Amino acid sequence: MNIVLLEPIGVDTDKINKIALYFNSLGHVFTSYNSKPSSGEETLKRALNADILILSNLPISEEIIASCKNLKMISVAFAGCDHIPMQFCNKKNIVVSNAAGYSNHAVAELTFGSILSLYRKLTWSNSQTRQGLSRDGFLGSELHGKTFGIIGLGEIGQQVSKLAIAFGCKVLAFNRSEKNIETINQVDLKTLLIESDIVSLHVPLTNETKNLISKKELELMKSSAILVNTARGPIVNSTDLKLALQQQVIAGAAIDVYEKEPPLDINYKLFDAPNTILMPHIGYATKEAIKLRGKIVIDNILKWLEGNPQNVIN
Repeated sequence: MNIVLLEPIGVDTDKINKIALYFNSLGHVFTSYNSKPSSGEETLKRALNADILILSNLPISEEIIASCKNLKMISVAFAGCDHIPMQFCNKKNIVVSNAAGYSNHAVAELTFGSILSLYRKLTWSNSQTRQGLSRDGFLGSELHGKTFGIIGLGEIGQQVSKLAIAFGCKVLAFNRSEKNIETINQVDLKTLLIESDIVSLHVPLTNETKNLISKKELELMKSSAILVNTARGPIVNSTDLKLALQQQVIAGAAIDVYEKEPPLDINYKLFDAPNTILMPHIGYATKEAIKLRGKIVIDNILKWLEGNPQNVIN
């Protein structure tokens, strides 16, 4: 099999070389690249003869997949796969496996880092201190005693719920199908939005979840509530979110995901939204998560070669 790593996935060069030697010892050819392809043409050139592709969040088109006549399997070093044309892969009988679970703790911890930064105004506090100013007029908020609303009770949503409970929050959750979790009160979406002090998103991007949070939903939230999105950008209508923040419909937001991968355009609409923390998609980016991701990606390939594929999403 010709195995091609299309782009870096955070694994150091020594480890990549060991992986290549291992696959070579099994009779396969392993090719890796230490930079992202500069264009679709470059992506196609790298992928053309592959039986198996490894990629992270690099968008790959139907046209590229159609040109890869030998392609049988894609191992995605990411949990979300909305950048992969899944229906076309199904049509071509190409197995797609993701790196399920690699960033559960990383994303959950960033969720709370973001909330604490908003509640305790850490960015403002850092600026004040560095300017030789005081905390005059400052009052933050505590997580303890707040109602924490979780939209999506997958592995990350469940991890977030555990941390919320540890902080002393009451947890509400909305999920497409009910899950038997004693510590969580599962409610409908409208109830969650109305009652929650914090609304945190942990659902995949699908036709059903695109614009799940827009003007109508934002207007249901408390004026003191904050919104956290570490899931996928298009789940929230960013134009409606900007207006809600400017008009104080809600009190703040922490956003790690957008309509496209950062860097964003210099005039991106949320840049001047008040009381908003914007991050360049770092939810998954910890040393521990990246190490686990690399292991899962390679295990996915080995399991598929053995005829026992894992983490298959199509």
